[in-house]
Amino acid sequence: MTSTHTTISTVLVANRGEIACRVFRTCAEAGIRTVAVHSDADEDALHARVADAAVRLPGVTPAETYLRGDLIVKAAIAAGADAVHPGYGFLSENAGFARAVLDAGLVWIGPPPGAIEAMASKTRAKRLMGVEPLREVTEADLPVLVKAAAGGGGRGMRIVRRLADLDAELAAARAEAASAFGDGEVFTEPYLEGGRHVEVQILADTHGTVWALGTRDCSLQRRHQKVIEEAPAPGLPDALRRELDELAVRAARAVDYVGAGTVEFLVAGDRAQFLEMNTRLQVEHPVTEAVFGVDLVALQIRIAEGHALDPEPPLPRGHAVEARLYAEDPARDWTPQTGTLHRLTVPEGVRLDTGYTDGDTIGVHYDPMLAKAVAHAPTRAEAVRRLAGALERAAVHGPVTNRDLLVRSLRHEEFTSGRMDTGFYDRHLAELTTPAPDPYAPLAAALADAHGRSRFGGWRNLSSQPQVKRYLMAGEEHEARYRHTRAGLAADTEEVRVAHVDARTVVLEVDGVRRRFEVARYGDQVYVGATALTALPRFPDPAAQRAPGSLLAPMPGTVVRVAEGLAAGAAVRAGEPLLWLEAMKMEHRISAPVTGTLTALHATPGQQVEVGALLAVVHGDTP
Repeated sequence: MTSTHTTISTVLVANRGEIACRVFRTCAEAGIRTVAVHSDADEDALHARVADAAVRLPGVTPAETYLRGDLIVKAAIAAGADAVHPGYGFLSENAGFARAVLDAGLVWIGPPPGAIEAMASKTRAKRLMGVEPLREVTEADLPVLVKAAAGGGGRGMRIVRRLADLDAELAAARAEAASAFGDGEVFTEPYLEGGRHVEVQILADTHGTVWALGTRDCSLQRRHQKVIEEAPAPGLPDALRRELDELAVRAARAVDYVGAGTVEFLVAGDRAQFLEMNTRLQVEHPVTEAVFGVDLVALQIRIAEGHALDPEPPLPRGHAVEARLYAEDPARDWTPQTGTLHRLTVPEGVRLDTGYTDGDTIGVHYDPMLAKAVAHAPTRAEAVRRLAGALERAAVHGPVTNRDLLVRSLRHEEFTSGRMDTGFYDRHLAELTTPAPDPYAPLAAALADAHGRSRFGGWRNLSSQPQVKRYLMAGEEHEARYRHTRAGLAADTEEVRVAHVDARTVVLEVDGVRRRFEVARYGDQVYVGATALTALPRFPDPAAQRAPGSLLAPMPGTVVRVAEGLAAGAAVRAGEPLLWLEAMKMEHRISAPVTGTLTALHATPGQQVEVGALLAVVHGDTP
């Protein structure tokens, strides 16, 4: 390979959110001007605000905006950019887009289009590595994994354990892949139960040098999307670690790879099964940066400018763990959440990569990931402990998130001992999402709310009647009872002494132990430390009641499909899929809650619905 040097002055990032902000940060440190592109839904998004310039892509859906390579190339030219960084997702593994960037005379901060073509299709990549997808699936092949040939991020993936389910899952995977990547090709491969997802970070220049920057373990996944990642992968035999490095370098050299990429494997014991090569930066790249002390985006830019890598990569140091904070409810089938993110902060010493800031709106059109929190320490145990503690102390005020799940996952014995695999959440989700609310949070919320409020009438020598406030906490109603006394506010129980109260801080003494509670309020939403509460009205609104069997939209989204032949009057079985909603780039199945009769159907394909919208009504059979 040959190379000529160039100097990049202005970079457009063909992506949004966290990765755009992350690339902009490195560009700013290097003195490189930045250009953002944004959909109408992202007009006020953080990535559009922090860039030096921003170009509108008319529309809101990915197909109208971030998947329109022609519009992005025009935006780069109009803004005076001389280079394009694809980020990850969307067009990052699209060879046609890479060619369009190069044909426009711009620098492409990524691998050559030929390498993308060879590896971006998972079916072609497997053949290149000597692995063939399944052509005909039989009972003997089960379980199998249905997988999108393009893209990543778990979209278009389904585990099939019954042959009777295969056709339906293939159709669902095709629809999801076409929506997310503009390519509905899917394939099937054997699914290795109890395997770990392990990957190798590679970096290659135009002078023939290829670095293998160690392993990452990404086994903790939900819906085949990674949740917690770490580097290096714990507990791998040295021989297997060397084999993975060698296979990753071989894959890169086989396609004359340039830039950052990742080769992924499923590992069971001392066996490794090649999965795919991602021809782009990965979401979890910060753990590799922390361990090797490098900036992968800065190195991507230097490689694109024609500079050579050092002959050998830097030596690793310590251990790093990353957790993805999602706006979703793990206890309700990972349902995405929307609304205002009032506050997001983590303690110092932990890296936070995010595309949001306080006051931003989390919408329905894109991925629900809010941020990535990364901790680095000399040992794995220290890094895990540091990240769990930081997340526990983080202020995450807004829609429901997976924060509690992350903390519990990091502290789970199976994870701390390094014995996890990709079935971790299948086995442990129920215990990890069992509510464990702070019993004193409602009292702290009520006292902070009552602080400074005047009391009608003068003080008398009679005990005041207790005041009562009701809160919804962890899905259940809780009462807080307190009194106004000559000395101030007091709990309506002798076991708790109120040591201090103001609008933001409450100190309670319980059995001689003082506990400090930080309180924040946004309308009816109250946050007491990490505990979220909703202040309930004194008198419930009778209009809020719904008929039994009502199926409500769990999130705003689009009705993409209704079960074939479904109409009012149809008999349905409990658990039977009735319709599918698409929100945040994922399909969500709405199923019959009971066996009975569908008495009303208010959903039609293409319909936009808000959270809480009535979709259908199912009346259960009477015994």
